[in-house]
Amino acid sequence: MLADVVQHLMCPICGRPLALETNALRCPAAHSFDIARQGYANLLSGNARPGTADTPEMVKARDAFLGAGHFDPLTRLLGERATDGLQHGAVVLDAGAGTGHYLRAVLDSTPGTVGLALDISKHAARRAARAHPRIGAVVADVWRPLPMRDAAMDAIINVFAPRNPPEFQRVLKPGGALYAVTPSSQHLGPLVRTLGLLSVDDRKDERIDAALAGHFVLEVRENLKVEARMSRGEVATLVGMGPSAHHVSAVDLAKHLAALPEPVTVPLSFVLSTYRRID
Repeated sequence: MLADVVQHLMCPICGRPLALETNALRCPAAHSFDIARQGYANLLSGNARPGTADTPEMVKARDAFLGAGHFDPLTRLLGERATDGLQHGAVVLDAGAGTGHYLRAVLDSTPGTVGLALDISKHAARRAARAHPRIGAVVADVWRPLPMRDAAMDAIINVFAPRNPPEFQRVLKPGGALYAVTPSSQHLGPLVRTLGLLSVDDRKDERIDAALAGHFVLEVRENLKVEARMSRGEVATLVGMGPSAHHVSAVDLAKHLAALPEPVTVPLSFVLSTYRRID
């Protein structure tokens, strides 16, 4: 709930602390941000635009796909790593939280911790706000200054989402960790070419390390490779929940899916990188 995290938030306009009122967050300068009936607050300010934020259809697809358990090995691994060393009362930021699926796993493993789910999609924030009783959800842009106080977070998880190195460093406590999950170049295997999906280059990890340099140092990198058996419908849902949904037409996807066997064996390949904040 927002009540659990409001003390860590700040006004995106003036940077002053936010306080929780009946139906809004308000700062001492009287900047006010409504709380939606679903429980999240929209902290996008000024001329910020959602851009390529997840659509209702993408959020629905992600919720259905993750709920079916195909990414459970990743969820368990991230939950184990991100809870390492967290104490009672710790605060975990999920930057690009989507439906709150991964943050929920972290909170389930660490009683007494609270989570802040941040996403630019209000449709995602609606689901994240209800994903766990100890999640507070806000709509905000990862690329812009984050609406939270300095050194407020004990850990950050970042799953298939953009990264803002200087802001991540600012909001993390000294010694705090960033857990970043990315797909490897082997993710989805031949389906990338068959379905016309966006590909991942072999040097993605190097580019992320370079972008984070000066703010974070790589502590450990783990590769997770599994296979999942899916129906054609589940493959369609997988495509629909990610960035390829913006690039593959429904007509082309249906045509290519019809040519696949059923069930389909899909290779899943993830990289979990743990970075430590440079103090």
